[in-house]
Amino acid sequence: MEFETNVGGIDRIIRGVSGIWFIAVAISALLDDRRTTAVIMAIAGAGLLRNAQAQHCGGNALLGIDTTTSESCSRE
Repeated sequence: MEFETNVGGIDRIIRGVSGIWFIAVAISALLDDRRTTAVIMAIAGAGLLRNAQAQHCGGNALLGIDTTTSESCSRE
Protein backbone atom coordinates (compact mmCIF):
# COMPACT_ATOMS: atom_id res chain seq x y z
CA MET A 1 0.00 0.00 0.00
CA GLU A 2 1.42 3.35 -1.03
CA PHE A 3 0.71 6.49 0.98
CA GLU A 4 1.02 10.12 -0.01
CA THR A 5 4.24 11.70 1.30
CA ASN A 6 3.49 14.23 4.06
CA VAL A 7 6.64 14.16 6.23
CA GLY A 8 9.82 15.82 5.03
CA GLY A 9 12.74 18.06 5.82
CA ILE A 10 13.50 18.85 9.44
CA ASP A 11 10.34 17.03 10.59
CA ARG A 12 11.70 13.78 9.15
CA ILE A 13 15.06 14.26 10.85
CA ILE A 14 13.45 15.02 14.21
CA ARG A 15 11.25 11.91 13.94
CA GLY A 16 14.26 9.73 13.11
CA VAL A 17 16.42 11.04 15.95
CA SER A 18 13.53 10.87 18.42
CA GLY A 19 12.72 7.32 17.32
CA ILE A 20 16.30 6.20 17.93
CA TRP A 21 16.28 7.94 21.30
CA PHE A 22 13.01 6.25 22.33
CA ILE A 23 14.38 2.83 21.35
CA ALA A 24 17.49 3.51 23.49
CA VAL A 25 15.26 4.48 26.43
CA ALA A 26 13.21 1.31 25.87
CA ILE A 27 16.34 -0.84 26.05
CA SER A 28 17.47 0.94 29.20
CA ALA A 29 14.05 0.51 30.80
CA LEU A 30 14.02 -3.17 29.90
CA LEU A 31 17.41 -3.66 31.54
CA ASP A 32 16.00 -1.98 34.68
CA ASP A 33 12.96 -4.33 34.69
CA ARG A 34 10.57 -1.49 33.87
CA ARG A 35 8.71 -3.48 31.26
CA THR A 36 5.69 -1.19 30.84
CA THR A 37 7.91 1.80 30.14
CA ALA A 38 10.05 -0.32 27.81
CA VAL A 39 7.04 -1.46 25.76
CA ILE A 40 5.55 2.03 25.49
CA MET A 41 8.86 3.60 24.46
CA ALA A 42 9.60 0.80 21.97
CA ILE A 43 6.21 1.23 20.28
CA ALA A 44 6.59 5.02 20.15
CA GLY A 45 10.15 4.73 18.80
CA ALA A 46 9.16 2.19 16.17
CA GLY A 47 6.28 4.42 15.07
CA LEU A 48 8.49 7.47 14.72
CA LEU A 49 11.12 5.52 12.80
CA ARG A 50 8.43 4.18 10.48
CA ASN A 51 7.15 7.74 9.89
CA ALA A 52 10.66 8.94 9.07
CA GLN A 53 11.39 6.02 6.76
CA ALA A 54 8.05 6.01 4.91
CA GLN A 55 7.71 9.82 4.91
CA HIS A 56 4.06 9.42 5.88
CA CYS A 57 2.23 10.13 9.13
CA GLY A 58 -1.40 9.17 9.60
CA GLY A 59 -1.90 11.95 12.15
CA ASN A 60 -0.58 14.52 9.69
CA ALA A 61 -2.91 13.13 7.03
CA LEU A 62 -5.96 13.41 9.33
CA LEU A 63 -5.08 16.98 10.29
CA GLY A 64 -4.13 18.03 6.76
CA ILE A 65 -0.52 18.79 7.70
CA ASP A 66 2.18 18.45 5.04
CA THR A 67 5.78 19.23 6.02
CA THR A 68 7.23 18.37 2.62
CA THR A 69 8.12 20.99 0.05
CA SER A 70 7.61 20.71 -3.67
CA GLU A 71 11.40 20.85 -4.03
CA SER A 72 12.03 17.78 -1.83
CA CYS A 73 9.24 15.77 -3.51
CA SER A 74 10.65 16.33 -6.97
CA ARG A 75 14.01 14.77 -6.03
CA GLU A 76 12.55 11.32 -5.49
